[in-house]
Amino acid sequence: MDRNQAIGFGLIAVLLLAYSFFFSSPDESVQQNAIQETAKIEQVQPTVVAEDDSLAQARRATALGAFGAAATGEASTATLENQNIRVTFNTKGGQVEEVLLKNYKTYQGNPLTLFDSESSETDIAFASKEGKKVKLSDLYFTPSEVKEVSADGKSGKTISFRADLGNGRSISQVYTLYDENFLMGYKLDFKGLEQQIAGNTVTFTWNDRLKQLERDLKQNRAKSTINFYTLEEGFDDLSISDDEEQATVTQPLKWIANKQNFFTAGIIAGNEFAGAKMVSTVDLADSTVVKTLASEIYIPTKDLVSGNGEFMFYFGPNDYNILTKIGNDFEDNLYLGWGIFSYVNKWVIIPAFDFLENYFSSYGIIILLLVLYIKTILFPLTYKSYVSMAKMKVLKPEIDAIKERNDGDMQKTQMETMKLYQEMGVSPLSGCLPMLLQMPILFAMFNFFPNSIELRQEAFLWATDLSTYDVFAKLPFTIPFYGDHVSMFTLLMTASTILYTWSNNQINSSMQGPMKFYSYLMPVIFMFVLNSFPAGLSFYYFVSNLVTFGQQAAIRKFVDEKKVRAKLEDNKHKIKEKKKKGGPSFTERMQEAMRQASEQQQQKRKAKK
Repeated sequence: MDRNQAIGFGLIAVLLLAYSFFFSSPDESVQQNAIQETAKIEQVQPTVVAEDDSLAQARRATALGAFGAAATGEASTATLENQNIRVTFNTKGGQVEEVLLKNYKTYQGNPLTLFDSESSETDIAFASKEGKKVKLSDLYFTPSEVKEVSADGKSGKTISFRADLGNGRSISQVYTLYDENFLMGYKLDFKGLEQQIAGNTVTFTWNDRLKQLERDLKQNRAKSTINFYTLEEGFDDLSISDDEEQATVTQPLKWIANKQNFFTAGIIAGNEFAGAKMVSTVDLADSTVVKTLASEIYIPTKDLVSGNGEFMFYFGPNDYNILTKIGNDFEDNLYLGWGIFSYVNKWVIIPAFDFLENYFSSYGIIILLLVLYIKTILFPLTYKSYVSMAKMKVLKPEIDAIKERNDGDMQKTQMETMKLYQEMGVSPLSGCLPMLLQMPILFAMFNFFPNSIELRQEAFLWATDLSTYDVFAKLPFTIPFYGDHVSMFTLLMTASTILYTWSNNQINSSMQGPMKFYSYLMPVIFMFVLNSFPAGLSFYYFVSNLVTFGQQAAIRKFVDEKKVRAKLEDNKHKIKEKKKKGGPSFTERMQEAMRQASEQQQQKRKAKK
């Protein structure tokens, strides 16, 4: 509406109101007529908008030069779907507009839309030889009918979008979605445009304002980033932090993915990408957006004009068994830990978990059986550790006598204690070594449970979702380093750990003084640390402590301390006989050196006095 129209409409409205006020009776029908006339005036506006829209299209067609033939049209949508996902496309640009994961829900119980026009957008831009900047979102594409396809024993559906530019030139985009799949094929073909496109690369842009899909926003942000794979150096990612993170890659890439806690959206090149620029930002004050992930991906122009512009989109869960089939370390979008911890999860934990899933529907029961499976594997180490502690307990009277005899002289006490161990054939480290060998499995669980999509939204007892913390009670305030809720599984884990520690301290006589205090302090510290960790993890450690406690109780029935003492006396006799034949051992020479050093220090202190 221009200025003259606005003035005219305003004057008409004033005249109508004046007429109704001075010349008409206060009849309701006349007032109604006035209202209707005003409504007619207001209805003029949409026609003006339509004219402006057509003018905008005409201007855009002129600005696009040789590509202007596809700059006019009407936007509409088309869809492809299978059992897992439904993908919606817009004919304006021919790009993905929405992706719905059919078998998943948000933490609020709503349909899980991984990609939509409000929060995510992709586009492809390039420069023409005429110096024009062209974007596919400026062009209108004509969709084909959805067709059935089959290849390599798989069946699916395909749809194509074509922008006809005249003289045999066109841009076509073909999408193919096979049944029971989260991968979607994408082919981009610039037919007859070899002489129309400037530059060696075309830019694919992807801006993704991640929506909150899980209850724990803090955990969402800690698990969301951009991952990528270069052909030279392999898997890499942007650092996860609350600050802006960015990376510019000038070497060829195979794929780039926007990875969240349990889901990933990514694009994979059939050949390779020429490079990319990626940025990750977070606004801590905006709770509606988890993170903003933005990528500029450079596609070689030669691939597009030669018919080799083939790619794959992945829209799906971070499920190891699905991701590992894609190749090029795409399964690393599911973080399973560093080094040996990752291998433990891949070779030990996940196969056992998958096996149990085939027979049990309750994930609480699966976790319990997983504990029994792990504890059975580790039982020889547990037995050896207990026997070592039993030996230390048998020697407790001699150790107490050494402490009393030396009256606070720690160096001399330590030297004589080591001598006693040597005489009896006991190694203090033999009890620690089995525990150290269990650590890889212990720490592997820290990465398995927080990232296991199988536990997502699975309830057990009072926990409504084993993939995040359970809220047994909500606090009216926030406790520093603890939170605003009480996790019952974490409390049970803490209580069982303290009970287990107390049981060990009854056996292990070497645990004295500050070390004994810290052994009880550590479970309390972990209570604060794990209060906001997944309930599945806390439940696993709780059951693990109970099983270990039960194993030790059973072992105690079979380990006779009198027999252990007899064995140590036998060791002592054999070691003495060996000394007579072979002379002092390396350990004995070290002990003698320590004794001489202690005596020299005592002599120096006496000389000073």
